[in-house]
Amino acid sequence: MNIQISNTAASRIAYLLEQENSDEALRLRISVFGGGCSGFQYNFTLDSAMNTDDHLFEKNGIYVVIDEVSLALLQGSEIDFVEELGSSAFVIKNPNAASSCGCGNSFSI
Repeated sequence: MNIQISNTAASRIAYLLEQENSDEALRLRISVFGGGCSGFQYNFTLDSAMNTDDHLFEKNGIYVVIDEVSLALLQGSEIDFVEELGSSAFVIKNPNAASSCGCGNSFSI
């Protein structure tokens, strides 16, 4: 299972976890759902749960959780965090996506 997490994404996840100030062991959960303008939509949440079909990915002590169904659609992807003049967001560079919408939150295969 090959998922890469950039240093920038790991730093941003660490920042978000610090802001939560929670006693729970939170991780960034990335899921893929049907919907969005291109067919599939990325979903990002902070979650402490680990399900039996979850896969855990680590970078610099930060953990990302992806369920098995979503992982099949994300195989080979890189999770990054991009800051631009007017916005900042997690970006998934997904080699399985045949096309994506302009905002990058949805894709088709």
